[in-house]
Parts: sequence; C-alpha cells; structure tokens
Amino acid sequence: MSLSDPLGDMLTRIRNGQHARMSVVVSPASKLRTNVLEVLKREGFIRGFSEETLRPGVKNLKIELKYHEGEPVIKQIARVSKPGRRVYSKIADLPRVFNGLGLSILSTPRGVMSDNEARAANVGGEVLCRVF
Repeated sequence: MSLSDPLGDMLTRIRNGQHARMSVVVSPASKLRTNVLEVLKREGFIRGFSEETLRPGVKNLKIELKYHEGEPVIKQIARVSKPGRRVYSKIADLPRVFNGLGLSILSTPRGVMSDNEARAANVGGEVLCRVF
C-alpha cells in the first residue's frame, strides 16, 4: 500500500496510540520520520524510539510514547504542510505555538529542527507539523 503522506501517517499513529493509552507504536522507517522523532525526543514529547530491521531494506520504527500522571504528554499533534498544500515560513513570520508551550517542527536547509532551534540559527523553511 502506498501512502501519499508518510509523515502524516506517522503522526496519526502517534495520536491514535496516545488516545488508546498504548506504550509503543510502530511505523515504517524513513529519514524524515527519524529526524522528526529525534526532535520530539529532544524536546521531551516522546520517551524514545528505536529502529528494527524486518528484512533487508525494510525497517520499522518503534516509538515509545510518554505519559505524565496517566495523561499523554502530547495533547495535540497536527500536520501543517501537506502534499497538496506546502506551507513555508520565514523565521520572522513563524508564530509561537500556544505562546511558546508547544513547538513547530521545520524542515530547513540545515536539517529538521524545532522552531526554537530555527530561530537561534536564523533559518526558515517548510513547517512540517505543530505539537502541543
């Protein structure tokens, strides 16, 4: 089965897994998904993730979801830039998510990074998703 939006699929798996109170969700692996998960781990929204090889050339990501006092840490996770409508932002035009409590994940010329890291590096790019 081919997906038109693999990153959106992974975000939906995370959202559904948190709603069902699962401890681990599995998603097919790719470089973009791995980079987004690294940002989520660095910012403290997930416990961690690991890559497992099913057979040569096919890998899965096991994503460990994080909870605080029984409630999911991720309250909201939404795809911003979609295959049918790409959303780009200059760093000056990038709004703060929930007044700084959330974050945007951007794909910049310097790699995938959070909005705070992009502001520090003074680079804009494609707004992949917003997390709160």
